[in-house]
Amino acid sequence: MKFGFVDEHRGVWPVRMMCRVLGLSASGYYAWRVRPESRRAAANRALIEDIRLIHAESCGTYGSPRVHAVLRGHGRRIGRSRVERLMRRAGLRGLAALPRRTRTTDSRHGYPIAPNRLARNFQAAAPGQVWLADLTYIPTGEGWLYLAGILDMHTRKLVGWSMRDTLHAQIALEALTMAIERQKPAPGLIHHSDRGIQYAAETYRSALAQSGITPSMSRKGDCWDNAPMESFFHTLKTERVHHRIYATRAEARRDLFGYIEGFYNSRRLHSALGYISPAEMERRAA
Repeated sequence: MKFGFVDEHRGVWPVRMMCRVLGLSASGYYAWRVRPESRRAAANRALIEDIRLIHAESCGTYGSPRVHAVLRGHGRRIGRSRVERLMRRAGLRGLAALPRRTRTTDSRHGYPIAPNRLARNFQAAAPGQVWLADLTYIPTGEGWLYLAGILDMHTRKLVGWSMRDTLHAQIALEALTMAIERQKPAPGLIHHSDRGIQYAAETYRSALAQSGITPSMSRKGDCWDNAPMESFFHTLKTERVHHRIYATRAEARRDLFGYIEGFYNSRRLHSALGYISPAEMERRAA
């Protein structure tokens, strides 16, 4: 490994200086260079190039479990520990989150509250049986950009979403309208959200009723009652938002559209789905 480091950086620093710092002999390094490469070393060198490509295609979001899943999906019989070791050696890792908070739920209203029909039973045997809805916020140089999303519990696909400068009820209604138009759910679907005014408002309840959708709401102040939706927003911020600085809301909208439709829904491997994408899960359920 040390000789490999010297060889990789010999165009940057003098070979003898690197050998001295690493406790190697320069003659040993030159002897190593002319020795035939072992089959294992050659295989690792080829594998790390594939790993770098997969990591880059995920925009740097994938850690070793998802990189390993992609390789296995391509028919490569490789141990997860080997992938983890090679990624660590190459300095590759998945992105980590940076915490930021603001309030998006206002349950201080006089609208009706639906019962909690899920009771944390986050299971759905097919698409279009359970949808989860919530709102989050994105910091930009112009102020907050708010994102409303609706997640299908079976496929983990974000079936509806909307972005606006304010938290008015229209943002949630736009996400619901997109979800209904795209998925055309059969009557009986359960729609679960928090008690926010956006979901309790008469216009939203009317839209649910017109499509035969049954409302369900979390208990007051209990984020665990909508945990998979919270998990999606955590993933969005971990993999994208917390590693960007958006000068404008328009810039944030473009980037989030690319993440949601160009990566998360279509290509991102989801651990809860056995490391396949929401789009693939939807295809298998069709």
